[in-house]
Amino acid sequence: MVLALSPDIVVVFLIVLVALVLFATEPVPIDITALGIMVALMVLEPWTRISPAEGVSGFASTATVTVLAMFVLSYGVQRTGAVQILGRKIAAFTRDDETRQLGATVGVVGSISGFINNTAAVAILMPMVTDLAHEGKTSPSKLLLPLSYASMFGGTLTLIGTSTNILASDLSARLAEQNPAAFGELHAFSMFEFTALGIVVSLVGAAYLMTVGRWLTPARIPPREDLTEEFGLEEYLTEVVVREDSPLVGQTVREVLDDTEFDVDVVQLIRGTKSFAEPLGPKQIQPEDVFALRTDRDTLVDLIDAEGLELLPEVEVTEEELGSDDPERSLVEVVVAPRSSLVGESLASANFRDRYDATVLALRRGPEYVRKRMDHTDLQVGDTLLVQATPDSISRLNVNRDFIVAQEIDRPDYRESKIPLAVGIVAAVVGLAALELLPIMVSALAGALVMVVTGVLKPAEVYDAVEWDVIFLLAGVIPLGIALEQTGGADLVADLLVLSGDLLPPLAVLGLFYVVTALLTNVVSNNASVVLMIPVAAETAAQLGANAFSFVLAVTFAASTAFMTPVGYQTNLFVYGPGGYKFTDYFRVGAPLQLVFAIVTTLGIAFFWGV
Repeated sequence: MVLALSPDIVVVFLIVLVALVLFATEPVPIDITALGIMVALMVLEPWTRISPAEGVSGFASTATVTVLAMFVLSYGVQRTGAVQILGRKIAAFTRDDETRQLGATVGVVGSISGFINNTAAVAILMPMVTDLAHEGKTSPSKLLLPLSYASMFGGTLTLIGTSTNILASDLSARLAEQNPAAFGELHAFSMFEFTALGIVVSLVGAAYLMTVGRWLTPARIPPREDLTEEFGLEEYLTEVVVREDSPLVGQTVREVLDDTEFDVDVVQLIRGTKSFAEPLGPKQIQPEDVFALRTDRDTLVDLIDAEGLELLPEVEVTEEELGSDDPERSLVEVVVAPRSSLVGESLASANFRDRYDATVLALRRGPEYVRKRMDHTDLQVGDTLLVQATPDSISRLNVNRDFIVAQEIDRPDYRESKIPLAVGIVAAVVGLAALELLPIMVSALAGALVMVVTGVLKPAEVYDAVEWDVIFLLAGVIPLGIALEQTGGADLVADLLVLSGDLLPPLAVLGLFYVVTALLTNVVSNNASVVLMIPVAAETAAQLGANAFSFVLAVTFAASTAFMTPVGYQTNLFVYGPGGYKFTDYFRVGAPLQLVFAIVTTLGIAFFWGV
């Protein structure tokens, strides 16, 4: 077999290589990388064969529009508080039994993820699961990783479980339309086309998480008695009193913090019988004021000498001391969300204290705590901040897409009266698509519109509901798949993989596609993996005389289940900080599960659809 490497293929492969490196390292957000891919493909049209119309075709793709509508539907259910109510009922059932807690976590998120976007399901359920662990005296680490994993295999239950499924369906239909002779088995997925396999995968995954996975999952975060203890703040929180002769007297707290060279943060002011939290900046310092400070012991000694302060002896600054029982202020864990605008910023450069009327007491990155110069440390996705703030400030953080509040908080604006309506709308969308009365894109858009017309969502909330970075990612990578097909790049890779057909039976080649896609997805975006691998899988199947639909499904399922790294899937990043996990924890727990899924998925596809 002679493999032809034309200039067109070389150019497209170079774009793919650069894209993979950028997706894996993320020097810029992945949606910006996707837009860069789109522009490069159009600029290099003589080699990529992507016209301007094809370059922007991702924005008009049925997959992109469907995913957009599904974000709106998911948010509509979220705004009713239905999932939170379910969480309270689960907590009453599980109490302090870890087995029940784990089973409920896996069962609930797995089921919900089949019908609302699985990343949204984890974001909604994570506060409930964290509180479930703390109330039941269980390490949250034992529940949060299973939460992420279960959301992934739950997303394989239906077409709308993940954006990956919707994109794969669109790619499959397009390949069938372009080359019906070679890809006669391909078509758009129906709503429950692979539900049987999804159930098998979910049952196997749940059994693993309840047995082997439970044993392998570490308890990185101890069961919480006190948040200050959980974050190891005993040695970093103390109280000092301002002496009469202190040079700080007469200055405001903001002026002192702006001028000081010490690594210190003011957490609380106690004046007489009253205590004050944020906003502390405008407060003018008076003699006998008592301040709760966050700093280390060495800095504290220098600070006392320089600023005319006295250390209050035998004072233990605990969660109760900092106001967890005071309705005017609380301690709460906040996670920096994927693609947050604060990524790359520091607390100081983002002006976090004044912007959110909140004080950050601690920063945890995986299992590590940032102690020195915390305010000047660049934030990363998954960082967990221990924040002291008023209920109003916490509510603002809770609705801000930059953060995920990792504890359940009361939201008086849930539209609980709309629960039957919201659930009914989602059921109607699923039913219309399942009965093929309407295409999924049309039914999803209609459902999103009905959400607004009936008052489940306000018009302005529709724009807040959509994760625009995912939309731009889809729109940007779809033309890359078209370029691979039109230049013959997919054929070339398929030719190489077909060579393995001389040594392996088609079933083994099918399994190979699962493994390759899974490994790729653990490093780069799941949607990018689907775009790159589905054309190759379909072409390989055609050359082997195998079932192209089976090969496309193997890629789809593999791209939806990335267990081995925290960057493999958004939900893995969601739980990274709150669970205190190490990077290696994902490999230790996820690699055996990935291997089990490779075998089960491959055999399941062969059983249901043949090879």
